[in-house]
Amino acid sequence: MNESGNHVVITGGTSGIGLALAEALSAAGNEVLICGRREKRLAEAGARIPNLRTFACDLAETGGRRALYDRVREIFPDVNALINNAGIQRNIDFRNGPQDLESGENEIRINLEAPVFLTALFVPLLKGKEGAYIVNISSGLGFVPMASVPVYCATKAARHTFSMTLRVQMAPLGIKVLEVTPPAVESELNPQGRAGRPRGAMGLVGVHEYVASVVKGLRDDVPEIGYGYTQDMMKASRADLDKRFQMVNRIT
Repeated sequence: MNESGNHVVITGGTSGIGLALAEALSAAGNEVLICGRREKRLAEAGARIPNLRTFACDLAETGGRRALYDRVREIFPDVNALINNAGIQRNIDFRNGPQDLESGENEIRINLEAPVFLTALFVPLLKGKEGAYIVNISSGLGFVPMASVPVYCATKAARHTFSMTLRVQMAPLGIKVLEVTPPAVESELNPQGRAGRPRGAMGLVGVHEYVASVVKGLRDDVPEIGYGYTQDMMKASRADLDKRFQMVNRIT
């Protein structure tokens, strides 16, 4: 990806990795549009980042995805990069039956359906653009799942395989597909669940430190951008992944 001159849409851009990416890419000379559900947070991001475009929508809903696409087509037609970042993480214990699953936001709709359907909507806008990209933010937990957040892990594993197959489909159109696989990064993701884990359990990485490495990977067109232990995971054998799974989930 060119260092500057891109027109980038980032979903879930009001906090964490999404907001830090918006800051870094905007500072490098790119035009950036972020979306999120909270008007107040969008306004705060707009005040923080010069020339940032914002749009409020709920990507868990079909109408919200379509609204984002329509808005981008209207005010941001030169878009050449879609970064599917929006995601939520919830602790769900299936031993409770459907109680945990049904008592909060739907991770499947936000983490998996949204990027899949947004990709389908945006491909016609990206096709034919020089330097067109789709960037999917997955997770190290898509390679080594954590039992306390089973649906989140499943959706991130699906983002990984979706990225692999999409890369093949998009190649003839000249659209590059990159996957970003974060480690545990300091953010607002699942604060209640994280509060119950030892701080050093997965080694939280500062968000700006992490995003600096992501931006470098984007500039270098790295198809799968890892960091620290996630870089190792992407190259690990099944036996190595199984060992880490046992360690993460304290299985002996």
